[in-house]
Amino acid sequence: MRDAAQPIYLADYQPPAFLVEKVELTFKLAPTTTRVLSRIRFAPNPAAVPGQDLHLDGEGLRLIAASIDGTPLTATPDATGLTLEAASLPDAPFTFQAEVEIAPEGNTALEGLYMSNGMYCTQCEAEGFRKITYYPDRPDVMAPFRVRVESDLPVLLSNGNPVESGPGWAEWDDPHPKPSYLFALVAGDLRATTGHFTTMDGCDVTLNIWVRPGDEDKTAYALDALKRSMLWDEQVYGRVYDLDIFNIVAVDDFNMGAMENKGLNIFNSRCVLASAETATDGDFAAIERIIAHEYFHNWTGNRITCRDWFQLSLKEGLTVFRDQQFMGDMRSHAVKRIDDVLTLRARQFREDAGPLAHPVRPESYVEINNFYTATVYEKGAELIRMLRLLVGEDRYRAALDLYFERHDGQACTIEDWIAVFAEAAGRDLSQFKRWYEQAGTPKVTLLEHWEDGTLTLTLRQYSAPTPGQPLKEPLLIPVALGLVGPDGAELMPTQVLELDSPEQVFTFTDLPARPVVSALRGFSAPVVLEHAQSSAESNVLLGHDTDPFARFEAGRNLARHILHGMILDGAPPNPDYLNAMRLVLVDDRLDPAFRALVLRLPGEDELAQSLHAAGHTPNPDAIHAARRRALCLLAEALAPDLTRMVNAMATPGAYNPDARDAGRRALRLAAAGLLAHADGGTKARDIFAQADNMTEQFGAWCALLAVGAGSAESLQFHRQWQANRLVMDKWFGAQVAFAQPDLAPAVAEELTRHAGFDWKNPNRFRAVIGSLGAHPAGFHQSSGAGYRLVADWLIRLDTANPQAAARISTVFETWSRYDAERQALIRAELTRILDRPDCSRDMGEMVGRMLG
Repeated sequence: MRDAAQPIYLADYQPPAFLVEKVELTFKLAPTTTRVLSRIRFAPNPAAVPGQDLHLDGEGLRLIAASIDGTPLTATPDATGLTLEAASLPDAPFTFQAEVEIAPEGNTALEGLYMSNGMYCTQCEAEGFRKITYYPDRPDVMAPFRVRVESDLPVLLSNGNPVESGPGWAEWDDPHPKPSYLFALVAGDLRATTGHFTTMDGCDVTLNIWVRPGDEDKTAYALDALKRSMLWDEQVYGRVYDLDIFNIVAVDDFNMGAMENKGLNIFNSRCVLASAETATDGDFAAIERIIAHEYFHNWTGNRITCRDWFQLSLKEGLTVFRDQQFMGDMRSHAVKRIDDVLTLRARQFREDAGPLAHPVRPESYVEINNFYTATVYEKGAELIRMLRLLVGEDRYRAALDLYFERHDGQACTIEDWIAVFAEAAGRDLSQFKRWYEQAGTPKVTLLEHWEDGTLTLTLRQYSAPTPGQPLKEPLLIPVALGLVGPDGAELMPTQVLELDSPEQVFTFTDLPARPVVSALRGFSAPVVLEHAQSSAESNVLLGHDTDPFARFEAGRNLARHILHGMILDGAPPNPDYLNAMRLVLVDDRLDPAFRALVLRLPGEDELAQSLHAAGHTPNPDAIHAARRRALCLLAEALAPDLTRMVNAMATPGAYNPDARDAGRRALRLAAAGLLAHADGGTKARDIFAQADNMTEQFGAWCALLAVGAGSAESLQFHRQWQANRLVMDKWFGAQVAFAQPDLAPAVAEELTRHAGFDWKNPNRFRAVIGSLGAHPAGFHQSSGAGYRLVADWLIRLDTANPQAAARISTVFETWSRYDAERQALIRAELTRILDRPDCSRDMGEMVGRMLG
């Protein structure tokens, strides 16, 4: 498979030879012998190159019969599908019919139609529909679908509106043209939590959250989040829902978080089910965000989709930005922005700095599933945010209105997207488009010169070579900047400087005193900022900056500088830093959630990344030891204040997942977790014993595990929750994530032998093997035990679920930053994965890119 895989190039795009006017499907469901009957009305595409054959994608299908306008076909399918020669096709519209047989029960890849604990469900993005029937499985072929489902299961669902049903069958009609990747079908013994939403047009929409029997009590929050998402999209973007019904189904076996299929969203159960007893505040926030994200796709992804998969960020980057806006409005814009930046740096900056770097719009791929990445999603969202900053809120809204009006019902490109902004803003954005075309994280250097009340700032930009792109052109980079006086007073509110050349100079005159420069406020561009500032200047920003992100960043920079010193030279923390942290901790004017974030030291992978960027070879053991020492010193210095904060942030009364109470719990647990390094976990143990919600029970247990305690609590947690599959994912994952580094591989290996470890379930596999890969000091044990264990399991998973295996393989992507001995060990494991005769196309591409 790997040797036969050929790259697909953006430059080779051609319009489809034929368009589809209508699709009619009938499913006769059976676990091993499902019959799919298709009736597809094709019409020649006037925009296509004349004389093209019609290729119908199909994989793993048993063709029973096929015909065109009633005449049987003699064409023979191959491994990729069925090709109908142009000369044999009518010049006018025609109907293609086919009957195929598939086996959902044996579909462990979880693409196409498969079964999850007796439930039939589908996942067709990106190219899963070809595993259901023969079809031009590409996003620029859009058509209305009518679907009939036949089964003795009680609930039979598909896209669109229900039109007819009877004993053992149901028919659905979706009048909106859609590509095949948005097709969905679910059949099973399910229960619905039902609600209603009245649109701004006065239409009543029925809302259903479908779950397995017994899970009905965990759906209220998801339903409420859906209603708030629908209202927000009307108020902020003017987008109105366009069907009579909106269904969400929770599925246990699912490779992703959720899927936006038109009118029938399919969700990983962990992204739907929540109660105070079983879900943390983080789970509730994730459910709120993912519900919103998939709903927002109804317009930014479904009504307007991408022309080809190279344009994936057109729908995903935009929809991520929209869900970020929504979450800021629902909770805290400051905290949300900091969270988003931490995620971007942890996932996307790491991707940009290694062999898997690629542009937001890639130029080629072998397997499109490998490009559902942080670059396409999170960096794609940052590009939308920059556009909005550059053109202003009013013109941003005008551009979106124009986008929806001009392109509704179309499959579009990045060029279409940039064009509406250029038109609405009345400016040339051709240079900005380079952000979509160039890989890598730009470095912006800021130099200061002060003389006689004048501050001169020199800004320089540089983008390092990335795979396939040795030379980079200057980008248009918005740098939001303010000036703060030495006493903390703001001397200049935020201005947006546009850096569009390799070097530019900006001058600020008539200043009363030399200011402290607050640069990249709000993280106005996804860049690495190099700006030499003293500890005293960082302390001014940490204590007084009016921009919450800049304030957080000042504390982060101080912590990173201190930790670098501890790792490289054994230098102790500066007392001024400890005092600044105390001031933030006890400042009741600050959002508790913000204070919890400030208390969180940079993680081990972040430190390895920053050390590597500074020219050092990171030592995972030294990083872990220094960070642990820093936590102990911080805990000892702040112990009285941490103890008071644990008590003060208790939330009496019934559990509420809203931002206020969640913020208080976040600060309480952050304080207890830090304090555990000084008191051995006494306060954390008290919280665990008294907890009436999963947030505090799980958070306190993790705090104990982090200091090498919590064995009794582990047994209690298991006894209490062993029957709950989602909570048990937490139990599996936490033990690996917080294991002592030298024990982590052994702990993970032991858990793979646990009766509850189902390696074919993506959630459970990620909980154990993914958690080991995300444990820097444990995964990078010098013995290579972590590498061997992860590679063994990836090889096994690759035979059943290549998509999931390939995604988890990215735990190896940073291998080149480490010492020669570790590099050799990792290279050996990657080579072992790649050299198998049955290595999948998904895995082969990822490992091949990592090995270079």
